[in-house]
Amino acid sequence: MKIGIFFGGPSREREISFAGGRTVYDNLDKSLFEAVPVFVDSRGNFILLNWEFIYKGTIRDFYPPVSALPPVELPVQMYFESLGELSLEEQDRIIAEVGRRVEPRELTGLIDFAFLALHGPAGEDGAIQGLLEWYGIPYSGSGILPSAFGIDKIAQKKLLKALNRPTPDFRLITAEEWDAADPQATLDYLVRELGLPLVFKAPRQGSSIGISILREADVAQFAAAVERSLFRKTVTQQEWQALSEQQKTVWLQQLVDIRDGIGLPVVLELLVVGSQLSGHSDAGFGTVDLTTDNQQPTTLIYQPEELLRALNERLQTAEAVRLTSVEGETQVLVESFVQGREFSCIVVEDADGQPLALPPTEIVKGEEMFDYRSKYLPGLSRKVTPIDLPEADIQRIREACEEMFRTFGFQVYARLDGFISSVASAQLSVASDPNLTTNNQQPTTQLFLNDPNTTSGMLPASFFFHQAAEIGLNPSQFLTFLIRTSLAARRRGGLRPVKLAGLLAQLDAAVAARASEERTRTKVAVIMGGYSSERHISVESGRNIFEKLSSSVKYEPVPVFLTGNSQKFRLYVLPINVMLKDNADDIREKVEYMEAGHALHPILERIRREAQGITSTYAGQPTAQPRRVSFEELAGMVDEVFIALHGRPGEDGALQRELEKFGLPYNGSGVESSSITINKFETNKRLREAGLRVAEHRMANRLEWNADADSFYRSLETQFPYPFIAKPADDGCSSAVKKIKNRAELEAFTRLIFRSQEDLMPADATTLSLGFKEEFPQKEAFLVETLIDRDGAAHFLEVTGGLLTHWDANGQLQIEVFEASEALATGEVLSLEEKFLAGEGQNITPARYAPEAQERQRVSEEVKQELRRVAEILNIQGYARIDAFVRVRQNGAVEVIIIEVNSLPGMTPATCIFHQTALAGYTPYDFIDRILEFGKQRTEKVRTQV
Repeated sequence: MKIGIFFGGPSREREISFAGGRTVYDNLDKSLFEAVPVFVDSRGNFILLNWEFIYKGTIRDFYPPVSALPPVELPVQMYFESLGELSLEEQDRIIAEVGRRVEPRELTGLIDFAFLALHGPAGEDGAIQGLLEWYGIPYSGSGILPSAFGIDKIAQKKLLKALNRPTPDFRLITAEEWDAADPQATLDYLVRELGLPLVFKAPRQGSSIGISILREADVAQFAAAVERSLFRKTVTQQEWQALSEQQKTVWLQQLVDIRDGIGLPVVLELLVVGSQLSGHSDAGFGTVDLTTDNQQPTTLIYQPEELLRALNERLQTAEAVRLTSVEGETQVLVESFVQGREFSCIVVEDADGQPLALPPTEIVKGEEMFDYRSKYLPGLSRKVTPIDLPEADIQRIREACEEMFRTFGFQVYARLDGFISSVASAQLSVASDPNLTTNNQQPTTQLFLNDPNTTSGMLPASFFFHQAAEIGLNPSQFLTFLIRTSLAARRRGGLRPVKLAGLLAQLDAAVAARASEERTRTKVAVIMGGYSSERHISVESGRNIFEKLSSSVKYEPVPVFLTGNSQKFRLYVLPINVMLKDNADDIREKVEYMEAGHALHPILERIRREAQGITSTYAGQPTAQPRRVSFEELAGMVDEVFIALHGRPGEDGALQRELEKFGLPYNGSGVESSSITINKFETNKRLREAGLRVAEHRMANRLEWNADADSFYRSLETQFPYPFIAKPADDGCSSAVKKIKNRAELEAFTRLIFRSQEDLMPADATTLSLGFKEEFPQKEAFLVETLIDRDGAAHFLEVTGGLLTHWDANGQLQIEVFEASEALATGEVLSLEEKFLAGEGQNITPARYAPEAQERQRVSEEVKQELRRVAEILNIQGYARIDAFVRVRQNGAVEVIIIEVNSLPGMTPATCIFHQTALAGYTPYDFIDRILEFGKQRTEKVRTQV
């Protein structure tokens, strides 16, 4: 059956849609389905996407292609809509570089079923559902009407009120009312009606977009919150002129971010100072009322540099300007704040078409809002499944979610979010509620449901897969179940009943045949986790490897979690539900909980019984508990190992040494090479001795600092003028890498890395601008390097290049170096998130060494030759990723300065090494397969030599 995966789209959640579509593409059962990637661009074009672009980190990494972009100086990538108005012919030329345009009428000949991974407007609002029904194509999820209702927060609120269901009280502000209103009077009214805090939402966006919380009656903050939900931004002359050129660039990057900013294109309007004092302004203009200058024409701006020029010009004379997204909102939903425990619950239809709520997940936030970043980046929030409540309360949440699923007419699946709070803290909008928890007739808790989603996020550890795993379904099995359930729902709705009956029978027969097959597959232990600061990324890598292998016909992956310390490793074989916990710390906590003898939560036992009709058909085996194993036991269970660890252990040779004791083949370099490449100082030393370019460097030791801190600082300042780079010498590639610009930052970095306690010192963390939950290792020494800069070169860029090794017919090692990716950092150095997480990093592959294709390729070949030399000098085997800076001089001379070597590079779905292998013709699965085959061949060569 051909499954068209629709992903991307025009909404502000398009990057998560793109990443979710890739997850679906990778996890579809290859023995049942053929995946057909249908990328939807921001103008609504359907594009049959060439497979290699599916593995780009972000949409902007490939679309629009580099050839279609105007020449720019700012490090800001653009979406398709920033190219301005284009003719169909111009659009087709751009589309042809990544695939081919598909007209809607062609879809019936291309696909049998549409799996919708689109989010927000044009994805969850009934529009795409209506188009597919017009052409008689069955699709996933809810139908036209429930989808349209599911995206309209205002309609939902009104229905809940009409049904006397609990919902936070609310008011609406239209854009026209806001423009004419006195902001102070409006704020006073809302505080009087709803109290504080106030919650501001964009009523037709995804549940994490355009949200603010106002905790105090500050009119400037109030105006900013309203603007955020309308996707506007007021900029005053005073605040703009106070920014440096670098600060303006950062401001622009944030503004054009479609998730946290307002995006492009925007309409620019001049504002004039009014006569009334009201505070209708963003921070920086205080209490001066601003109104639109109707005498001045508005300007439509498409591109970042065009916007920067316009702001510089207009704000020389104008007091302020207002920027409004052309895809903004016309209303703001303002709600009273609910102080309570936040949860999310996936509800699916069972075999009889009845709703079945999966175990609800509590969202434990470090930040006040469960916003876009908290939802999709591992480690920023915790997801606890099931929510830690008595069984009766959890069951009440499930029943309320099932009731809302029925009431709103949802089909197949939905994600329902809500809060459970004490009545004392809840602002009730109804007099009574059957969902109250009672004790001697005294109400104690209140249950609120809000923001249903008819399409859930589909990243590997999202609620969608996370909760399905608790009943024993891995992502591949869950997708098969949803496709089958969607076919049944569309047939019940009257869509091509005879045709869909045939598709259902065909799929049922194929699923039954697959379950009865006897297949022998190669067992691969995928070891993930660890105890380094990159353990969360390791889990993302390990899960991705597991999913790529589990949907294949060749391999049977076994997820293994490593914890412990450098003196003693502890290995645990994980069931699927534990492997899909949100991050490494959650997995470790669950392992320790089970190891302490705690029984399975009774609500999970109940839900698994209720879901037996699903799991008996799709799961194949019951859900187990984590089980500790020794290396010897592991060797008896699996044929080989894929190490998905980053930093120590994993990249230092220690784990490899243990695996070699039991003859287990593994990926990556051997013990000796790994022990060198983990040490950045030793790596630099060896490369310099071999004649390669590296940064000037030295080690800075705790003993020297303890003896005389001031002398320690002066010594570094003498050798390395500010700014310079400080980083751990033996940790992962982005862990605690900081650009040090002054003595205060040097002192803060030193105190943090040499600290004796686990917790960070808040003042020093602030000085270094550490991100929320950013970890900082404790070390006895750190590495200091000169900051590599342009140095007058005609072209200067940061690149990262992957490689793969093979044995030739004569048994000699051959090194295949891929086209490097150009890395664009939004901050001073590339972060972990930018390197490895979907929608975060900005990479261009192949790197743009020169505008002309022939010159670009000449430079590329020189860069690849240098990277090959690095691999030869360090005896790298299997695969690796090498980071470097490249200078191209006016005379064409090429200088490659090596930064560091990653012997086990990140293998998350968004990592750029997959972009590079795709250009060489390897799918991610092909690449992983080659890595595993090399490890087996290497082990066999060792055996034959003994």
